[in-house]
Amino acid sequence: MSGQPMAVMLASAAALAGCVPSPTAAPLAAPPEPVTAPRDEPALRPTLPPPPELVSPVRLGLPPAIAQGGVALGTAPSGTVRLTLDGAPVPLAPDGRFLVAADRDATGALTLTAALPGARTLTATLPLTQRAWRLERLDRVAKVPVPDADFARRRPAELRQIAAARAVGADSVGWRQRFRWPVTGRISGLFGAQRIYRGEPGSYHGGVDVARGEGTPVVAPADGVVTLAADPPFTLEGRLLILDHGAGLTSAFLHLSRIDVKVGQHVRQGDPIGLVGRTGRASGPHLHWAMTWRGARIDPQPVAGAMPAG
Repeated sequence: MSGQPMAVMLASAAALAGCVPSPTAAPLAAPPEPVTAPRDEPALRPTLPPPPELVSPVRLGLPPAIAQGGVALGTAPSGTVRLTLDGAPVPLAPDGRFLVAADRDATGALTLTAALPGARTLTATLPLTQRAWRLERLDRVAKVPVPDADFARRRPAELRQIAAARAVGADSVGWRQRFRWPVTGRISGLFGAQRIYRGEPGSYHGGVDVARGEGTPVVAPADGVVTLAADPPFTLEGRLLILDHGAGLTSAFLHLSRIDVKVGQHVRQGDPIGLVGRTGRASGPHLHWAMTWRGARIDPQPVAGAMPAG
């Protein structure tokens, strides 16, 4: 044999025959995980409030309709946190009672919305009933002449005082009461009446006139707070008294010969507040009673009801 030792030759033969394990190969690395693009998280959709629930005005304690120049009392549903009329807030009493009114020239309908807990809303449409106002056509008479210099000088300050008195917002609850006539007698002027001078409309009559003798006592038609007592007299209204009945409702009493109350004074229904007169621009002694609700002009006659006899 060759010069290789016998042991080496036997080992080589055994290796060739597979009797001796060959060195172990290194394990293959696992294939890399496929790279996936990050997924966008689904966008959070905003939670929309439920749509308003359309209800009848009766659901809010209101009549089915309201007349031009009219007033209506209602009751908001239990839990109401906010009430609006055509988008403007309406004051709510603790028991949910409220008042709304329609201007003499309002048209279409009033929309009331009550906001409830849980984003719920109730919406009621209050139709407006049109009225036939008394129109007097004076084709041979010109419209009111240009005011004189004294009137033009004094009037702006008077109007500012009237606007401020109507905007006080007293805490009276007279608006909840059944109103009475501040003076009884013949109705000599209707709310809403208007003259047309040669085709040009004049200002409509903003109150109701009651003809009585000078010095006849005038009483409060409902509880209220005195917000204006004009003395010396104003140019047009004469001695003017304004009461705030609360909830935005006010009464004005014009042409008084005397005012018997002071600004800030609380009066009760039936309390004497002044005397009938003819101060300011008045053709004779009478009481002109005007009412407003948050800028809307109201007809006092349906508010007070039929004139008592006698």
